[in-house]
Amino acid sequence: MNPQQSSGTAVPALPRRRLGRTGLDVSVLGFGTAPLGDLFGLLDDATAISAAERAFALGVNLLDSSPLYGHGLAEHRSGTALRRLPRDEIVVCTKVGRWMDPFHERGSGSNFVGGAPHRAVVDYSYDGTMRSVEQSLLRLGTDRIELLLIHDVDVWTHGADAIEARFREAMEGAYVALDKLRSERVVKGIGIGVNEAEMCVRFAKAGTFDTMLLAGRYSLLEQPALAEFLPLAQQQNIGMMLGGVFNSGILATGAVAGAKYNYKDAPPDIMQKVAQIERVCRAHAVALPTAALHFALGHPAVGSLVLGAQTPQEVERNVTALSSPVPSALWRDLKAERLLDADAPVPA
Repeated sequence: MNPQQSSGTAVPALPRRRLGRTGLDVSVLGFGTAPLGDLFGLLDDATAISAAERAFALGVNLLDSSPLYGHGLAEHRSGTALRRLPRDEIVVCTKVGRWMDPFHERGSGSNFVGGAPHRAVVDYSYDGTMRSVEQSLLRLGTDRIELLLIHDVDVWTHGADAIEARFREAMEGAYVALDKLRSERVVKGIGIGVNEAEMCVRFAKAGTFDTMLLAGRYSLLEQPALAEFLPLAQQQNIGMMLGGVFNSGILATGAVAGAKYNYKDAPPDIMQKVAQIERVCRAHAVALPTAALHFALGHPAVGSLVLGAQTPQEVERNVTALSSPVPSALWRDLKAERLLDADAPVPA
């Protein structure tokens, strides 16, 4: 492996940032492994593992996974890639809140079309959390995990009627388990991974968290995390990872037919806004996904963007986009047209 593109041209090195109070320095791009779990389509082992290896070769040192991704398959594939590297060079982040039951079929309703034939059991209890961690260690083939996140305690996942019970269960069970593992130095940082900024605020006020992964709620398209949560994260020195900075697709593809937003076909109002953002980007000769990456890293609370990729070529495109220059006039014009929050910090 070497830091050259398939074309033979060099790919710029990735800078690193300190992730809150974890003491860990992480690359500004992380490797998200949801696609390695056969998300929306089947992926062969060789391609999946080579995508992870390419990310590591280009300087990515943060790998983010979850038992949910392919019902364990993503962690299996990640473990294969990890075993080919010096373990100390990689920051591994995975999640708790589900463990896999190998004695029951997985059932329906998952976006993972392939993956392992095991049922995901939602469980935020203390014992369930410890079982989840043990299973992840076995699938990853490692003796330690640097970051552990409580996964999907949000209305998006469980519904408004169940969220209070889930939040209580997570704080009385999963949080206690992770806090114990942190105090025993089994992990270096604990946090949450959710789809809603409001839940980040609730958790930040209820416990002591080192890092959080927020998906889709701080992007070039929308910034609901800006008003309350990101200032709170700075105040508490919570290291922020952002997922979903393309809002599950539309900021990568643009406002084209079939563009995805929040894992579904984008509604007309979202298509219209993205088309307007695209127009401003074109006027400055900046690709839409390039602007999306640069903007998301512009907030001082953000340590890394966790981006999923299926192939080595997708990894290369993301790394190269981050090195492409973006003129400050682009941000000024987006704010002038009220397409971007006026208070949003932008890259220098």
